[in-house]
Amino acid sequence: MKLNRQNLDQLPAYIAKPSYAACQLRQGIVHIGVGGFHRAHQAIYTEALLNQGRDLDWSICGVGLRAEDRAMRDALAGQDYLYTQVVLADEPDTEVRVVGAISGMLLAEEGTQTLIDKLAHPSTRIVSLTITEGGYCMDDSTGEFNFKLPQIQHDLQHPGDPRSVFGFLLAALAKRRAEGTGPFTVMSCDNLPHNGQVTRKALLAYAGLVDEELHGWIAEHVSFPNAMVDRITPMTSTAHREALLAEHGVEDAWPVVCEPFLQWVLEDKFVAGRPAWEDVGVQFTDDVTPYEEMKIKLLNGSHLALTYLGFLKGYRFVHETMADPLFVRYIRTYMDEDVTPQLAPVPGIDLDQYKDTLIERFSNRAIADQLERVCSDGSSKFPKFTVPTINRLIEDDQAMDRAALVVAAWAVYLRGVDESGATYRIPDPRANYCEELVQEQKNLTERLLGAEEIFGKHIPKSAAFVAAFERQLYNLRTHGVSATLQTLLGD
Repeated sequence: MKLNRQNLDQLPAYIAKPSYAACQLRQGIVHIGVGGFHRAHQAIYTEALLNQGRDLDWSICGVGLRAEDRAMRDALAGQDYLYTQVVLADEPDTEVRVVGAISGMLLAEEGTQTLIDKLAHPSTRIVSLTITEGGYCMDDSTGEFNFKLPQIQHDLQHPGDPRSVFGFLLAALAKRRAEGTGPFTVMSCDNLPHNGQVTRKALLAYAGLVDEELHGWIAEHVSFPNAMVDRITPMTSTAHREALLAEHGVEDAWPVVCEPFLQWVLEDKFVAGRPAWEDVGVQFTDDVTPYEEMKIKLLNGSHLALTYLGFLKGYRFVHETMADPLFVRYIRTYMDEDVTPQLAPVPGIDLDQYKDTLIERFSNRAIADQLERVCSDGSSKFPKFTVPTINRLIEDDQAMDRAALVVAAWAVYLRGVDESGATYRIPDPRANYCEELVQEQKNLTERLLGAEEIFGKHIPKSAAFVAAFERQLYNLRTHGVSATLQTLLGD
């Protein structure tokens, strides 16, 4: 059965469906970057409210700024902007739900002014973002906005025809200010420490280059709540589509698959209203920092710690890696000994239980999370997920070999060949640059750790860390992944 509004009533009764009609919805959120995570996270919380007959003026208009976003728009548009969420767990019962919270999608390439007008319309009260860690145009070595990037240079020269997210936000806010519409809330849903603060800093830095008065207006009136977001969402594969059709009879051009776990901790800083997300499980707080630190250092940091090692070993899925007891012991020891001592108390969270849950989530066979997904964009992930942990270990004069192994594994991974001799691509926007860092063995340590935009200033100056890195790099090259882990764990 092809997924669309006309066929909804013919789907099996056990498949949850929207309880509202499309004509009841009005768009209050514009979301830039419609991918799997947004459709399995923010859209699901919003869907839960819509299904209660509430907040029907908060449906979502998706936005694509890249040429690649056309495929998502066309897939959704071809089925009345419905899509299927499949929640996968090792238990036999699979939750299948049709979601309609996204009620339209615009592409920048089909009309720059149309998109600016949508962002500037009074009904748009929240602009949310999932644009990846690298999408915020920040120089990780300095912590400052990188105005030299080509898309930013283009927007500075052509402010009426922007390409970047910040160019569009600024053009829309300028229009709203001129027309007296008032500000909207800019809400990042990306895995960034202090993501709201990062978004604010980036937009204000860009605005300062364009219009000083507008910069001041944004600084005073626009809000940027910080958020901690969490749900493992693998890339949708052909196998996922085929399984949905074979097992449930739903023909969906782009379903989303995800784990059962779902969490969103959000600062309650909204200048133009918001949905009542607290009634469907969102935790609002005055300070999201301890939740951010916990999630980014434990979940995202541990993901990086296992992913490159697992890929080198020849595994291709996270659950395969977690079926290896060596990896489980390594990850849990990394969490317990290296990360947990750095964390402040987290209100309402038992850290030991949280770590147990992470092991269970990583071990979920049904979700079949791809290591390639977790490996991707390592040059942007390291500064945010791993480098802060290493810097703290250096500062506290702690053991560094477990953390150094994460970096050493990435260095070997960047060669593009695993232990069995299989070759693979490096999914990173800066892949060529990263591969050049490890191309020659001579002076590799200096080149790699000296990449300031990735590893900062402190790591290459730490003799203890450099020694630990070279020790683990030697072990991986000479003895392989398993023997290296065994030695590190004291076997």
